[in-house]
Amino acid sequence: MATTQELIDDYRQRREKITSMGSPEAIKKRHEGGQWTARERLDYFFDSGTFTEIGLFVKHRTTHFGMDKREIPAEGVVTGWGLVNGRPVVTFAEDYMALSGTFGEYHGLKEIRAIEFAKQMGWPIVGMNDSGGARLHEGMDTLEAYGMLFKAQIRASGIIPQIALLMGPCLGGQAYHPIMQDFLIQCKNTGYMGIAGPAIVKAQLGEEISLEELSGWRAHAMKSGQTHIIAEDDKDAIDKAKELLSLLPSNNMEMPPRVECNDNPEREVASLNTIIPDSTIRPYNMYKVIESITDNGYFYEILKDHAKMVITGFARFNGRTVGLWANQPMVAAGTIDTNAADKGARFIRFCDLFNIPMVTLGDCPGYLIGSDQDWKGILRHGAKLLFAWADATVPLISVILRKSYAGAHYGMLDKGIGADLVFAWPTARVTIVDAKSAASVIFAREIRESENPEQTREKRMQEYADIYENPYCGAERGYIDDVIMPSDTRKMINRALDILQDKDKDHKHFKARPWRKYSNINL
Repeated sequence: MATTQELIDDYRQRREKITSMGSPEAIKKRHEGGQWTARERLDYFFDSGTFTEIGLFVKHRTTHFGMDKREIPAEGVVTGWGLVNGRPVVTFAEDYMALSGTFGEYHGLKEIRAIEFAKQMGWPIVGMNDSGGARLHEGMDTLEAYGMLFKAQIRASGIIPQIALLMGPCLGGQAYHPIMQDFLIQCKNTGYMGIAGPAIVKAQLGEEISLEELSGWRAHAMKSGQTHIIAEDDKDAIDKAKELLSLLPSNNMEMPPRVECNDNPEREVASLNTIIPDSTIRPYNMYKVIESITDNGYFYEILKDHAKMVITGFARFNGRTVGLWANQPMVAAGTIDTNAADKGARFIRFCDLFNIPMVTLGDCPGYLIGSDQDWKGILRHGAKLLFAWADATVPLISVILRKSYAGAHYGMLDKGIGADLVFAWPTARVTIVDAKSAASVIFAREIRESENPEQTREKRMQEYADIYENPYCGAERGYIDDVIMPSDTRKMINRALDILQDKDKDHKHFKARPWRKYSNINL
């Protein structure tokens, strides 16, 4: 019978064997490729000495294809919890050095346990993805584990923030679990994600394409809109995840953390009084507006490289986290296309789920028209914004800087769709359509039959613009709460946030709404 010391020695040997993370040569090769090991990533992510691992000794039960002789340390994924900047967070970090971090039954069960534990505790979860994909040796067990993992993620969605770090390959079914998390941060040179790799694409479709072109950061940050944030390397990805966590509440029952602010909430910004060009078709840079009104110019952008005619991200106003949704006149005049609508709608719904007030900065001539957008479903995609705004219960503040026409008036948040407070600059042009379009419809016959059609057109256009294309018509009806000096924008937003901070406290609004599972949003 073993002595206590022998049992302790055995324990230490077992633990050391699992946590050793491969040979020094293998680790060196990994470092040369710009990547850390799974445990090195966790050491950097968590506050020193706070990480507690769970599931270290879990192992697979497969016996086929020589698996009964294969030892996979920690089942290829490290799970546990610790403190990040003093706040608790749960994580799973896939270990590419353990059978390429392949996803098998118990690998999946460890990740599921981590997600369910995070949900139970009300703590965010961060997944560090670096895997060769499905462990084919395990057949049906691997297949079913994926389904259970996806269900666990979806059941936790809207309860706790979920962040995915794409730090290595992530292909096939493996790619679904990062894509379903709230935010995805992709390492520029090492993170790859796709429903199938180049070899399978070539075999099944005959298409020749590189892994970088098919599944790299440009494919997803710029084209597909599936990568929210780009990172240079492992360190940068983890730093960006920590910063994002600092802006978010731990769960949907808490408010986002409020930080000390040394930027006067009543500060005026004189430069905004001249930022709008005299010509209505000349652009200006919305980033300059954002930088001038937020606390110390701080802005954490989401989906920066996708649908660039709109801007989404987190800012702080007097120490509060606020979600910003804005047009960018420098790109496609700030119009909203199908991708822009998707980008905005999901961001709005995330903010609403996690008690983050929303502020819009509107200068939009409309949803993008034409056969291309019509056939891509601009109506369906555009409607997502309307569902998101109408369902939202957080404080909603709209600031109209210049154009606010047609469907974009609602897509950028108006009083009718749910705004609590609407402010407009004197430069705002708020109406159902621009004067040129209105005149061509209302006065078409008069213009056609007049002695001087061009002169008549100009006259009627100016008449329509004088009556409707301004902020005062909406203010007279109460659709715009006030017309403000651009220099007062920061001050008015902070005052609005102050009075709306207890909006719908204790979810009293639900008493006035008939019961339903959820709205049938146009997906």
